[in-house]
Amino acid sequence: MQNTPPIFQRWPKLLVFCAETTMNNSSQSVSAVELDRRQYRRKQNLTSVVISIVSTLVLAALVATVLGLSPGWSRVQQSFFSGEYFVKSFPAVLKGLWLNVQVLFFATIGVAIVGTLLAVVRISTSAVLFPLRALAQVYTTVMRGIPMIVVLYLVGFGIPGLNLFGRIPAAVLGTIAVVLTYSAYVAEVLRAGFQDVHPSQRASARSLGLTSAQTIRMIVIPQALRKVAPALMNDFIAMQKDVGLISVLGAVDAVRAAQISVASSYNFTPYVVASVLFVAMSVPFILLNDWYTERLRKRELNGGVV
Repeated sequence: MQNTPPIFQRWPKLLVFCAETTMNNSSQSVSAVELDRRQYRRKQNLTSVVISIVSTLVLAALVATVLGLSPGWSRVQQSFFSGEYFVKSFPAVLKGLWLNVQVLFFATIGVAIVGTLLAVVRISTSAVLFPLRALAQVYTTVMRGIPMIVVLYLVGFGIPGLNLFGRIPAAVLGTIAVVLTYSAYVAEVLRAGFQDVHPSQRASARSLGLTSAQTIRMIVIPQALRKVAPALMNDFIAMQKDVGLISVLGAVDAVRAAQISVASSYNFTPYVVASVLFVAMSVPFILLNDWYTERLRKRELNGGVV
């Protein structure tokens, strides 16, 4: 350190001095008008919060009053919101929900793979892939037009009728039906995202020597996913609810467990239990979707790179 020039010995102190000077200048550069604006915004935010709380309490009181004055509220409360039957049916419905989670896990993987392949085929321009491109277009058009429950019946009773694979569990058939339905929706969302990527991105990648497959995998897909992430999350949330339809095939999931409890007690509270569990499973993803959508909106308004 003795041979070090003095300017380098004082370098850390100079950095601290520059940082303090910048902070002081930035704090001094705020005008009185800007300070008034910030204070006004804080007051407006506080006022909005107070009004929101008051309006929520008023609405809750109004709903409670209307329900309390309804002649049949006592019967509805006993039939749908019984604490006794809620506690009795909760373990069985929760056990059935685990089957819904398993179906959702494997269906998400299948939808991601099939939907991506369909989207890539749809945006391809190769003449060799024209038959696959036409088939993918027909598939996405037809599957988006058939109700989910009809697909479940066709798959659940059609595939076992072929007698090719022996006995197939109802949960597996339900997973196949979910994949067939939602892959069409996801494929169209991904296709819109792929086409939204500017053609100059593809041209630049090809000029750097990347192949068509490498361009799609490393350039197009990452940019498209950021653009369509909110739409994909909405499809995922909808798929969370629709996995409950596998009960029509006889799978003992949360909905079927609730039906069994209702059939034995003639009380509809188990359906409320299943609804609460499905909502609890969906809320984290809904909040995540809202947060990410707001984040993208702010970045676009600020002129940031999305």
